[in-house]
Amino acid sequence: MREEAKFIPAKMKKIQHIEHAYECKQCKSDSAKSAQIIRGKAPQPVIQRSIADPSVLAKVIYDKFIQYLPLYRQVKEWSRYGLETNDKNLSNWVIRAAHDWLYLIYEHMRKLIIGKSILHVDETYSQIINRSDGKSGQSNAYNWVFRSTPYEGPVIVLFHSSLTRARLVLENFTMNFKGTIVCDGYSAYDKLDDVTFANCWAHVRRNWLKVDSKNGRIGVEYCDRLYRLERQFKQLSPSKRRKMRLKYSKPIVEEFLNWIESSPFYGKNALAKAVEYTLNRGDGLKAFLYDGRVESDNNPAENAIRPNVIGRKTWLFSFSEAGAQANAICLSIAETVKNNGIDFYQYLKKVLTELPNLDIHNNPEILNQYMPWSKNIQAKCSFK
Repeated sequence: MREEAKFIPAKMKKIQHIEHAYECKQCKSDSAKSAQIIRGKAPQPVIQRSIADPSVLAKVIYDKFIQYLPLYRQVKEWSRYGLETNDKNLSNWVIRAAHDWLYLIYEHMRKLIIGKSILHVDETYSQIINRSDGKSGQSNAYNWVFRSTPYEGPVIVLFHSSLTRARLVLENFTMNFKGTIVCDGYSAYDKLDDVTFANCWAHVRRNWLKVDSKNGRIGVEYCDRLYRLERQFKQLSPSKRRKMRLKYSKPIVEEFLNWIESSPFYGKNALAKAVEYTLNRGDGLKAFLYDGRVESDNNPAENAIRPNVIGRKTWLFSFSEAGAQANAICLSIAETVKNNGIDFYQYLKKVLTELPNLDIHNNPEILNQYMPWSKNIQAKCSFK
């Protein structure tokens, strides 16, 4: 007896939707009554006047944002299945699906994440060829990422495409947010109403690692002492973690900052830069001590933004701002779905099949049933 794995390729099918109309002949023969006509109703298409059904769209989006397969390479695979198309069509399908339907879910999640009290935030560059600000397509555009914490319910990860890295982007996206933002040392993360900034100890450690001297090793050791404690406190409740940090971590932080302030570090070398970086963010580096829900670094946001960085190496750039926004929407839903244990392909197929046939605009609360953590989605789209 032996076993083999056999591959059965996918098949394309042509589905025709026909709406029949039925007339009441008895009513028609009775001059006193008007003819009664009943028309069948076919399911609404996800994209009007398009041959792409939800399963095709789900596959295209899944392959791009989970498999990192560029659209021009997908064209050849679709041809093998019997669907002749081109990358421009695929791009238009992604944009339409994202803006017509997935944006509704994205915006619903954005309202939810702004109601949290802790956010991890980071940003990375991207490229948009046709920019509305007149700049060259070689100029950097940016993708921002906003991630909630598991201490405040299901994790939400949202990307936001922007032409700039300016503070105004952060202000607009986080409007009405009140709480703590965990971030790196970029100057945009500063002075927002009702916001406390908790700076990242991983960035501090990286700066001290660049210092090739005894002082550099001392700085790294201070950081490592904090991280050893964090590993011990990881499984504690937020309240207990706060107590342990105040007892054991706070003295280390204060000793570290006092050592820097009392030492004559001058110049423009790596040591001076590490000192300046650390001292300029002293208050932000202490913030994690006073809230057990706040992480000591921004690694959750950096991990969340990694798929965007990997994808950037394959699809390289967006031709339009609409395409960049569609990418951000799809990435947001892909990462949020993964963080909640949901199969992204099955989720997309269900959402793109059902939302066009629901009165969402008049009943937006329906969207609660399509959040990745809802009972409806967990029951139908979880990994088996």
